[in-house]
Amino acid sequence: MAKSGPEVSEYERARQEKIAKNQALLQQLQVDAQQAGIGSKSKPKPSSTAGQKRKRPVERVKKEDNAPRRTSARLQGIIADSEVAHQKAEADADAFQEQQRVKRQRVSEDINLVDAVVNGRTWNKAGNWLSAVGPAKPGERTFSAQDVKDTTDKELRQVRERMNNLQLWEGAEPSRIKITPERIYSLGFHPTQDKALVFAGDKLGNLGIFDASQTSPEQVKQEADDADEDGDVTEEVEPAITTFKIHTRTISAFQFAPNDHNALYTASYDSSIRKLDLEKGQAVEVYAPEDRTSDEAVSGVEISRADPNMLYFTTLNGQFGIHDLRTAAHEADVMQLCEKKIGGFSLHPAHPHIFATASLDRTLKIWDLRKIHGKKEGRLPALVGEHLSSLSVSHAAFNSAGQVATASYDDTVKVYDFSAAGDWKVGTTISDTEMEPSTIVPHNNQTGRWVTILRAQWQLQPQDGIQRFVIGNMNRFVDVYTSKGEQLAQLGGEGITAVPAVAQFHPTMDWVGAGTASGKLCLWM
Repeated sequence: MAKSGPEVSEYERARQEKIAKNQALLQQLQVDAQQAGIGSKSKPKPSSTAGQKRKRPVERVKKEDNAPRRTSARLQGIIADSEVAHQKAEADADAFQEQQRVKRQRVSEDINLVDAVVNGRTWNKAGNWLSAVGPAKPGERTFSAQDVKDTTDKELRQVRERMNNLQLWEGAEPSRIKITPERIYSLGFHPTQDKALVFAGDKLGNLGIFDASQTSPEQVKQEADDADEDGDVTEEVEPAITTFKIHTRTISAFQFAPNDHNALYTASYDSSIRKLDLEKGQAVEVYAPEDRTSDEAVSGVEISRADPNMLYFTTLNGQFGIHDLRTAAHEADVMQLCEKKIGGFSLHPAHPHIFATASLDRTLKIWDLRKIHGKKEGRLPALVGEHLSSLSVSHAAFNSAGQVATASYDDTVKVYDFSAAGDWKVGTTISDTEMEPSTIVPHNNQTGRWVTILRAQWQLQPQDGIQRFVIGNMNRFVDVYTSKGEQLAQLGGEGITAVPAVAQFHPTMDWVGAGTASGKLCLWM
C-alpha cells in the first residue's frame, strides 16, 4: 500500500499562500510598470548582418608578465598585523620600487630598430621611409640675401596668401594620425624636399615616424575608378605609422645632423643622447654619464654646423655640455650656467661659438664659447648679455638672420636682433639696451599641466627670404608670424581635438607639423 505524503501544517499552508500572493503582486507591478514606460526595457535584437563583411578575428598573443605575482598573505598563513605581515608589506613595496627604477633606468646598449618597434611596420634597410628620398640638386639656390632686400608689402601679402592656403593632410583627420603612444614633446621634419617625413618624440621615449607620401584611401579609390576597377575603399583605413622605443624617458629634443641627413640625434630625460642611423637601423648611445643611476635629464641637443664632431647639450639641472663625438660617450666638458633648469638653447647658425639659453630663472642669456674663464666647476663661457623677463622663459631659438625668438609665461613671444654677432670680438659685452627685444608679440602661453610648453620655432631656410616662425595656439590653432611680429596665418581645420602645442616648420618647404598631448599629428601642406 502506497504511503501518503506528510501532512502540511496550517502554518506551512498559510506561508505558501502568502508567497503565491506576493509573487502574483510582483508580476502585476512589473506589467503595470512596463505599460507606464518606467520598466526595464528589453534588450534590442541584434540587427541582421546579411550583406556585411565580417572582419577576420585577430589572434591575440598573450603577453608574458615577468613581474612577480602578488600572493595572498592569508593563503600563505600570515596573520594580519603581525611582524611577518609587516615584513611582507615592506618587501612588496621594495620590489615595486625596484621594478619602477629598472623600468626608468637608461639603456646604454645599442638598439636595433628591428627589436625596438612598438607600433607600425617592421624595419628593413632596403625600404621604408627613405626609399623615395632623392639625391641633392647642387647649384640650385633656395635662399639668398637678395630675396631679403627685395621684400616689400606686396611680397608680404603674397606670403600671407600662400601660408593661408595650406591645408591639412587629406589622407586622414588629425584625430586618426596617432604618431606616438603618449604626449608629444618634440617634433620635426626630415630635411628632404621630396616628401613630408615627420618625426615625433613622446613622454615615454618613443619615436614615431609618419610618411605623408603614403597613398590615402581617397587616392586608392580615384586610381581604381580611373582604371575602371572596383573602387570600394574602407573609410576607416588607418595611416601607416611606425613607432620605436629608443629611450626610457621623455625625448625632449632632436636634430638631424647638418652634414648627414641619415643621422638623427635625440636627447632624453633618461640622461642620454642617441644617434639614430636611419640607413643602418640602429640607435647608438653617443653621450651619457658614466654612472647609469645618475639623473641628469637632457633638455636640448645640437650639432655644430661648423664642426660635425662637436655635440652641444643642456640639462634640466642648468648645465651646458660640450661632447666630442670622437671620444668616449661619458666624456664631456660640462659647465653650470644657471641655478635653475635650462628649458632650451640654440647655437647661432652662422657663428656656432655664439649660443643662447632660456631658463626657469626668467633670463635669456647670450654666451661666447671663444673665451672660457674660471677653474674646474666654476668654468663658464663669456657672458655677452642677458635679458630678464617677468616670468620664466621657456625656449630660445636662433634663425639664419641672427635673431632669437623666445616664448615665456608672461604671455609674450619676444624677438631679439643679434644680427651683428659676426662682428663681436672675443670678450664683447652688449648693453641692456641692445639686449631689449626688437619685437614683442602678445600670445597666450599658459599651457597648464597637461599641454606641452609652447615654443617659437623658426623656419631655418625660408625660400622667399622672409624670416618666420610657428608656435602653438591654445585655441587649437598654430600661429605663423614674421620676425617683425606680423601674423601670416592661423592654421586650423576639422578634426583637431587637442592643442597642437609642439609646432615645427620644415627647414625649407612651407610645410607645418604640430603634435598634441594625445600623440596626434596635425600636418599642413
